[in-house]
Amino acid sequence: MPLSAPQEGRRPLHTRDIEMNAFYREDGLWDIEGRVRDVKAYSYESQARGRVVAGEPVHDMNIRLTVDETFTVVDIEVKMDAFPFSICNEVEPNFDAIRGLKIGPGWMKRVREQVGGKHGCTHVVELFGPMATVAFQAIPTHMRQMNDGKPQDPNKPKRKPHALGGCHSWAYDSPVVKELLPEWYQGD
Repeated sequence: MPLSAPQEGRRPLHTRDIEMNAFYREDGLWDIEGRVRDVKAYSYESQARGRVVAGEPVHDMNIRLTVDETFTVVDIEVKMDAFPFSICNEVEPNFDAIRGLKIGPGWMKRVREQVGGKHGCTHVVELFGPMATVAFQAIPTHMRQMNDGKPQDPNKPKRKPHALGGCHSWAYDSPVVKELLPEWYQGD
């Protein structure tokens, strides 16, 4: 269901598109890609770029994280194709510091410690949060599909699903958890 009708007489100013994709690679790794693209609906003068025409990107920045089955970053690439100041892309190599970090609790804190502030780019750093979400949406489901029908070790302890307790539907006492994950259910 869409939002209600907007107020009449408004005009567009700025559009931010964020795109996220996950890919499985033949070598057993996953690529998580993120892109942020900002455009203005009007032309303006930029100190670094001169005239920026309406619809021309103010920001167009891409990340590719390559992660393994433990959600550890084994490779990273950052590319800035459009940016407001001539020195913005000087920080691209700094993002190599993300290599070796594990996506999970404290992820954004560790990312900011490595490439926050003057060592990075606000727009690129903002992408790492949704990229982690995409990794958690894609990798466990794909791993379950790859292992479907294969014998499981009955002695292997069950891990708490990452979504459990994270929202209304996945609350420990919700009917969804009662039906799909009864061993984790904590209702009446």
